[in-house]
Amino acid sequence: MSAPEPAIRKTLADANLQLAIYNNTGRFKENRRKAVAPEKLPEYQKLRSQAAAVKRHTLDFLDVYLMQLEAAVTANGGKIVWASTGQEAADFILNLAKERGHNLIVKSKSMTSEEIHLNERLIEHELEAVETDLGEYILQLAGQRPFHIVAPAIHLTRDDVADLFTEKLGIERDTVIENQAMTARRVLREKFMAAGIGITGANFLIADSGAVVIVENEGNARLTHSAPKIHIAIAGIEKLIPRMRDLGVFLDLLGRSASGQPLTSYTSIVSGPRREGELDGPEEFYVVLLDSGRTKVLADSQKRESLQCIRCGACLNTCPVYRKIGGHNYPWVYSGPIGKIITPQFQGREKDPWLPFASSLCGACAEVCPVKIDIPGILLQLRREHSESPQGSEERTMFRRWAWLMRRPRIYSFAAKIGLGFLGRKPNSWLKRVPWPANRGPLVAWLAERDFPAPPPKSFRDLWKERRR
Repeated sequence: MSAPEPAIRKTLADANLQLAIYNNTGRFKENRRKAVAPEKLPEYQKLRSQAAAVKRHTLDFLDVYLMQLEAAVTANGGKIVWASTGQEAADFILNLAKERGHNLIVKSKSMTSEEIHLNERLIEHELEAVETDLGEYILQLAGQRPFHIVAPAIHLTRDDVADLFTEKLGIERDTVIENQAMTARRVLREKFMAAGIGITGANFLIADSGAVVIVENEGNARLTHSAPKIHIAIAGIEKLIPRMRDLGVFLDLLGRSASGQPLTSYTSIVSGPRREGELDGPEEFYVVLLDSGRTKVLADSQKRESLQCIRCGACLNTCPVYRKIGGHNYPWVYSGPIGKIITPQFQGREKDPWLPFASSLCGACAEVCPVKIDIPGILLQLRREHSESPQGSEERTMFRRWAWLMRRPRIYSFAAKIGLGFLGRKPNSWLKRVPWPANRGPLVAWLAERDFPAPPPKSFRDLWKERRR
C-alpha cells in the first residue's frame, strides 16, 4: 500500500486545518520547552536517563515482572486476563458484559482500546459504549478516530463541535467552549450513573503492588473506574514498571512532555475492587494484558526500545511531517514518529511500507522523547529491512544501475553531457509535468515531487581539468 497521497494533499490544501494543527501542536511544544527548561527542572536530563534505564530493565525482565504483577493483582482481589490478540481482549469484555447483563459501558481515554477496535465490536453486539473524555466523546459523535495521542480532537474548531452537537444531540447551536463542555458533562453524567462496566486504559502498571496508574485532566477516568460495578483496565504488556518508587520519575516526565504541566490534574492509583467499609469503587476488577505483536517486538534487541514509549505525544508536536499531514493520514491509531516505528512492527512491515520513509530524519523526536527512544535510528533499521525485502527490489535495482555507472567514468561523463543537453541551462519542473502512473513505486513517487535546479555552467570534471592545466 502506498501513502494516502490524495488525503495528504487535501490536508495540505486545507488552510483552516493546517492552522489548527500548527497552533495546537505549537502550543504543546512551547509549553513543554518551558516546563523542562534548566531553570524550571534542572534535573530533567537525569530524569530522562533514569526513566529510560527503568524501562530497559523492565523489558529485559518482562516475564518476571508480569508474573509479579499477576500475583499482586490476585492478592488484591482482582483478576489478570491474558490476551494474545486484540480479538481475545474484546471477546473477554464482550462475554463478561453479556454474562453480567450490562448493556451500557463507559470508557475513559485509551489508545489500547482504540488499537483493538473495541467500540466497534461492542456496538456490533448491540452494547452501548460511551467515550467519556471530552475529545474522545466529540470524535465518537463524529465517527472519527483520534487525531493525536494526547489531544484527540485538536483538528476540530468550536464551530465544528457546535454543528456536531446540534446534529447529534438536538440542541441549539452554541460556539462557547465552556457551554459545550457543560453540555457534554450533563449527557455523560447520566451515563456514568447508569453504566454497569467502566473501561480504562493504564498509563503504568506497578509490578510489586499490582496497581494500575491512570493519569488524566478531566476527572472522567476517575468516575469511569469508581462508579460502575465492574472496572476493566486494558493495557499493553509494556506498560509495566517494577516498583511504586519508580512512578515519581515518570509522573515528573509525562505531564511536562505531554502538555507542559508539572503534574496532570488527576492521578489515580487503583489496586483492586472495593474493600469492606469503602463507599465507592467497583465490585469486580480486571486487568487485561494485551500482547498483540508486542512480544514480537520484544524479541528484536535492536528495536525493542520502541516499547519504552509512555504515549506523551511530544514527538508528534515537534515532528515537521506530523505537523503538516496531521493524524488521520497515518494508517493506524498511532500517528507521528512513534506511529512510524510501532505500526510496521505491530502490523507487519509489508502492510504500509511507506511509513518509515515519511520522515526527514531531523532527530527532533529523539531530542524530546522523555524515555530516550532513538526513533530516527529505528526508522533507518526499518528502511534497511524494506530495501532488503522483495518490496525494495525497485530501489535495489536503481542503486545497482547507479553503481554500475559510477564505476565507468567515460560512460558517466558521456551520460552527464547528454543529461545537461536535455535539461538546458534554466531551472525547470518537467518532472512534475510527467504523467506518472497512479500505482507508482517509491522511486517514481520521489521523482514526481521534485524539480531540477539550473545546472552549473561547467561540470566538476571541466573545472578540474582547467585547474590541472
